[in-house]
Amino acid sequence: MKFDIYNTDGTVSGDKIDLSDDIFGIEPNDHAIYLSVKAYLANQRQGTHKAKERSEVRGGGRKPWRQKGRGTARAGTTRSPLWVGGGTIFGPRPRNYRQELPKKLKRLARKSALSHKVKDEQLMIVQDFSFEAPKTKEFSKILQALKAEGKRVLLLTGTTDTMVYKAGRNIPKVKILEANKASTYDILNNQVLILQKSAVEELGKTFADNREAVN
Repeated sequence: MKFDIYNTDGTVSGDKIDLSDDIFGIEPNDHAIYLSVKAYLANQRQGTHKAKERSEVRGGGRKPWRQKGRGTARAGTTRSPLWVGGGTIFGPRPRNYRQELPKKLKRLARKSALSHKVKDEQLMIVQDFSFEAPKTKEFSKILQALKAEGKRVLLLTGTTDTMVYKAGRNIPKVKILEANKASTYDILNNQVLILQKSAVEELGKTFADNREAVN
């Protein structure tokens, strides 16, 4: 399919780019997207949660009172889970939440996410641009010209561009990634997906080489 390429001033450059139907024009598989996003979110969890159980709480070594004769319930320790300050019953323990997915499924999910963006008209292609110095003001002007200011935006670049990254990292709702590092979640979690022209080429190489991003 043919797509217009925009200049950084918001005008149509007159050039068109041919987007691969195998990447941007497939029938989206929503279940693959669900599995990929679920795995991505699970993999963000550190799993360091911990609550002390009965044997780990300090104190409680002495029996609080005698077994019989007080008219109250028996008690062997003040650190019983029934007492204030006692241990936690079946509390959270450190664990690994990581989920692994087949490479083919991850690839299908990313293609489905990109195809969704095309169908929802939330995809823009712009000419490659960079800055001599990381000026946030210049980056904001580009977003304003592309009518993406104030929206949740993901910009994909073809290669690592430190100037572009530094110029846009302080703008709320804006995320900048290299094309081959964008996950299914990243591609979907925005209102406008902006691809530099070189990013389209990089995506084509990524899928051709079967290289995969993080879930």
